[in-house]
Amino acid sequence: MGRLEKRKLAQAGQAAMEKLDLPGEIALGVPRVELVGNREFYMDRHKGVLSYSTELVEIGGGSVAVRLSGRDLQLLAMTDDELRITGRIEKVELVG
Repeated sequence: MGRLEKRKLAQAGQAAMEKLDLPGEIALGVPRVELVGNREFYMDRHKGVLSYSTELVEIGGGSVAVRLSGRDLQLLAMTDDELRITGRIEKVELVG
C-alpha cells in the first residue's frame, strides 16, 4: 500500500469516527486503563506483561509502559487485548 492510499484510508477512518461520534483513542489503538480504588487495575489494548512479581508489574502499552507497584499483586485475568490485576496498588507510573 502506497503512501497516498494510507493517507486516504486514515482520512476516511477519521471521518467515520467523527460521524459516529466515537473517541479518537479507539481508532488509534491507545491503551485504556482503569483503576478501581487501590485494589484493582484494568487495561485494554496492552502489548504484554514485561515483568511480573507480587510487588511490581510492568505492562507494555505501545509507546509507554505502565508500572504498578504494591503488595500482593496478582494477575487475575489476561487475554490478548485486556488484563486485570488485583492486590494493594500503591503506585501507577507511566514510563516512557
